[in-house]
Amino acid sequence: MRRYTIYLTGVIYIFNLASISSVWNTTWPFVIAILFFGVIIFVHECGHFFFARIFKVKINEFSMGMGPVIFKRQSGDTQYSLRLFPIGGFVAMEGEDEDSDDKNAFGKKPPWQRAVIIAAGAMINLILGLILMSVIIASSPDGIGTARIAQFVGENPQSQAHGLMEGDEIKAINGHRVYTSYDINFFMMRDKDAVIDFTVRRDGETINVRSVKFETMEIEGVTAVIYDFKIVGIEKTFGSVLKHAVLDSVSVARIVWISLFDLVTFQFSLNDLAGPIGTMEIIADTASQATSANYSGLLMIMAFITINIGIFNLLPLPALDGGRLIFIIIEGIRKKPIEAKYEALVHSIGIALLLTLMAVVTFNDIVKIFKR
Repeated sequence: MRRYTIYLTGVIYIFNLASISSVWNTTWPFVIAILFFGVIIFVHECGHFFFARIFKVKINEFSMGMGPVIFKRQSGDTQYSLRLFPIGGFVAMEGEDEDSDDKNAFGKKPPWQRAVIIAAGAMINLILGLILMSVIIASSPDGIGTARIAQFVGENPQSQAHGLMEGDEIKAINGHRVYTSYDINFFMMRDKDAVIDFTVRRDGETINVRSVKFETMEIEGVTAVIYDFKIVGIEKTFGSVLKHAVLDSVSVARIVWISLFDLVTFQFSLNDLAGPIGTMEIIADTASQATSANYSGLLMIMAFITINIGIFNLLPLPALDGGRLIFIIIEGIRKKPIEAKYEALVHSIGIALLLTLMAVVTFNDIVKIFKR
């Protein structure tokens, strides 16, 4: 069973022959979205490729895209391919899914080297996310957001009336540790009734401020908490940018984990999920709203997606890189590999289930488009 990295994309537009300009204005955001996915896929596969090269594994093919080959070039033992559909990519290594007598086959390498090769794709995605976070913070015209309350806004701020104070450093929301402003946004958004428990650091003491009520409003059918306080910003230096880029990346990674937990515990409905087409729409909408002077929103979505893909691929699920790592770990413990046919069967079942889920969510994306 060959290991694939699959990310579906979709492009829906009306082709108007009467206006090339109109067509371009409609399609260019989707072109940007496809390029974004292409970069994310490319760096993921490059992670596998470069570490396979480092450990002298024979690589039969490095492919961008899926489906029929539209361009290929042979260099040494490796064929470099560009395929028709920009929905994924793969690195085909000798002896990865079958027995091989080649001394440089993937299966002939020590377990720790194979583990590094498999994990490298996701790790490169996480590194790309960190770089993007650094760029976003460094290029922002504002200071770096913290978790400290600067001031309250509005005529009658509810959070101040229920116990929060200027200067409070928010340490936890509803029991979840807070490190960055992203954590504040996420955990307040995740709250169901807009009555939130805070743990704050005030005058050197840790204080629990419970049942803080916030006003809410409906935005496109979703109940949103109204923020009635602003946070403190700090000056940007090389050290502060790097520190907060790491913290923000960790926060986004944690948001992915918590969101996955919410998904499997049925706290989200199908309508809350954005599949490939829905994600493309979000990127395209953000691209169309971006200006030449401000691409931070677009870069933030790209950072979120690449970190999301890095975390998701490390999940210990069949067909994903994390599932393959589990088999390598088991091999290291048992001192012998699991038979290839059994591992292939597990991964085949896993990819079938993942493709089924992807198909269902994609269909739901299309239904939501036609309901507008």
